[in-house]
Amino acid sequence: MIKLVITDLDGTFLNSAGDFDKEYYKRVRQEMVAQGVYFAACTGKQCERVEELFGEETKDIWILGDSATRIKHEGNYVYESLLPNQIGRNIIEKLDAIASDHVIIACTPTAAFIKTTVPAEEAKKVRGSYAVVKTLDHLEEIEEDFVKITIYDPKLRCFESVLELADFKDEAYIVASEAAWIDISNYGVHKGTTVKELQQLLNVTKEETMAFGDGLNDIELMESATYSFAMRNAFEETKKAAAFVTHSNDDNGVLATIEKILALQTK
Repeated sequence: MIKLVITDLDGTFLNSAGDFDKEYYKRVRQEMVAQGVYFAACTGKQCERVEELFGEETKDIWILGDSATRIKHEGNYVYESLLPNQIGRNIIEKLDAIASDHVIIACTPTAAFIKTTVPAEEAKKVRGSYAVVKTLDHLEEIEEDFVKITIYDPKLRCFESVLELADFKDEAYIVASEAAWIDISNYGVHKGTTVKELQQLLNVTKEETMAFGDGLNDIELMESATYSFAMRNAFEETKKAAAFVTHSNDDNGVLATIEKILALQTK
């Protein structure tokens, strides 16, 4: 019996416009609540941005945000794993050497920091995933430990850029989720490990978990749930890691699948 549903957001739960069918969601969510099923969003987005997206519905959601480095519920953080400051600053220095025209998003418990030189259009793209954004002349000024470091590259070079970060593979978890994005978090911390933290908190097993994803950073998420679904629009590697493939994010694949499974549980 399914007791926990976890979904990635961009490319999975959210459609290509970065939105979701709120009325459909409310209907499905009511059935989840009726059956005692927990619902979680597992995403690279900042927790505060997830709260903005779901609005008043946030109170019932478990948020595995900031590339699943933190768990937030009912306004409180119940788990987080931070990348040590010096390691993060070393990585930022390397990223500056790799390219001068990609966007480095250095996230701390305080805010997501970008450079003051980031062009307006790219800064707008960043704010689509981060609610609390601040600018600095130099990211090396950051003294806090890092929640994560993310790279947004509109020139789609991330699969090449990530190879140049190999020297840090024993100090941080680094993944190019797609050609435009790289996520860097504390060593050994990814969606799979944080889902296990949530499963322990809720006393839910892998066999009682259903998960949805589309990106290369969702492979560990697929492996954390017996009922794992890759979207039709997912990377082939993600589909191979999943137990099933469902409809695309633009066809309400997540909500339609949850609805069908919950209907079966009542029979």
